[in-house]
Amino acid sequence: MSKRTAYSRSELGHPTTKRAKQVDEDLPYDHLLSALESQDEIKDVRKVVHWFRGKDLRYQDNMALHHASELAKKSKAPLICVYVYCIAEESWHGTSPARVDFMLEALRIMQKDLESLHIPLVFLNAEKRQDYVPVILDFIKEQGVSHVFANYEYEVDEIHRDIKAVQASGSAVQVSLFHDQTIVEPGTFNTSSGKPMKVFTPYHKMWLSYVRENPELLDVVPDPQKNDAKFEKELKSLFASPLPKPSKDKEFPSEKERSRIRSLWPAGHDAGLKRMESFIKQIHKYAATRSNPAKDSTSRMSAYFSSGQVSIREALGKVRDHNDASADFSESNAKAGVYSWVREIVFRELYRQTTLTTPHTAMNLPQNLKFDFVHWEDDEEGWKKWINGTTGEPFIDAGMRQLNAEAYMHNRLRMNVSSYLYCNLLLDYRRGERYFAETLIDWDLSNNTQGWEPSYTVFNPVSQAERNDPDGDYIRKWVPELKEVHGKAIFAPYDRLSKEEFDKLGYPKPHVNWKETKQRAIERFKSDMADAEP
Repeated sequence: MSKRTAYSRSELGHPTTKRAKQVDEDLPYDHLLSALESQDEIKDVRKVVHWFRGKDLRYQDNMALHHASELAKKSKAPLICVYVYCIAEESWHGTSPARVDFMLEALRIMQKDLESLHIPLVFLNAEKRQDYVPVILDFIKEQGVSHVFANYEYEVDEIHRDIKAVQASGSAVQVSLFHDQTIVEPGTFNTSSGKPMKVFTPYHKMWLSYVRENPELLDVVPDPQKNDAKFEKELKSLFASPLPKPSKDKEFPSEKERSRIRSLWPAGHDAGLKRMESFIKQIHKYAATRSNPAKDSTSRMSAYFSSGQVSIREALGKVRDHNDASADFSESNAKAGVYSWVREIVFRELYRQTTLTTPHTAMNLPQNLKFDFVHWEDDEEGWKKWINGTTGEPFIDAGMRQLNAEAYMHNRLRMNVSSYLYCNLLLDYRRGERYFAETLIDWDLSNNTQGWEPSYTVFNPVSQAERNDPDGDYIRKWVPELKEVHGKAIFAPYDRLSKEEFDKLGYPKPHVNWKETKQRAIERFKSDMADAEP
């Protein structure tokens, strides 16, 4: 085994667990609410701005944009849309080239569509993260804007950014924020002791009941109304704002590669909605096949949801229509595929509640802070094999090769490859979490951090493959070295083939022994966490 060592990589940096607990106890979100509530109401409406963020890249069913449009129309004032592109912000988060391109293409489409409504979409560029708020505030001041609308983002850095924006706006500008990422507002569901729910099963049960009793939560809001033609001259300089360009580290290696990924993930609301409608026609198969990656029966809507190109409301509204116009998505009253798919959406809702109410999870720290005391290995060979899909575990390698090829990975594989990295290789889970961010088109901080939350569960890639890829079709697709292997040998060729047969494959033997490294991980976790006091 390789020696134990601490990582010094910047992407693994984080505050102390003591500081994390302080942030949790003094929620930044509470400070944001206080800042919003302390504003003076401004009745003189001059110009109205909707501030797009990276999680609401649509004008259809956009809560804040709808309210901005309503105020502008009522007050006979012009509506302006703004998006701030910060190269340093994307590098900080590790956003993948696929995701950056997906978002920029959605913005290009949206800018064109909004122009048909005489609404400009202005792109502002911030070189550094600390420039983000000053850049938009300078624009607001220059344009004489009186009201700014935006949708909440729940990550701790974004909340601090909004606090600064509200406080720095002064008495001349009123900022309004709206909940738009979820069906149920984060923080709504508490335990009997009054603390926000963190356990899925009771949260899921309460969510189903709440939505059933409040079906209007799935109703979409209208698109923005046209700007009055009289503002055309006044706003003329704001139209045709040049689309931001990705930094060098966010560019595809070639135009061919960009075109290939774009064909897999066409950008924009209409493309996303078309995909959703296509999925609904097959949703009856979802419950039975969702864990089989070879069936590819999932919706593949995650990229559209994480960037907000399609709203959760609109998607679930379509599912409600399919479910006999009922918002009762319970197991006893909904079709099996509907119940199963909605259940996955509820995980997404809980993740956002956790991000908001346990902000240290967005600070490169595990929800269970004791895991920060685990001493991880420094197995660079294993790390490279994991990245390249050459660990010698077919199910793991298939998953990683799909990720590298499609900027996407089936959820069953996400659970398996993460478990393999931090349990069997005993590498810091944050490295894998970061690699996902740098590669996935559907990266989402809440989903990613909580999907990577370390635990004592150690997935067995052989039994997982046998159960979820029973014919080995997924493995054969992504690991062509094994395409001629028949029967159960496909799941563990090194152990189930003769040495002569295995050597002919050109496939690596397992980097580690799964059984031995499982035991090592459990013992390490127990010993390192036993006396840990976060």
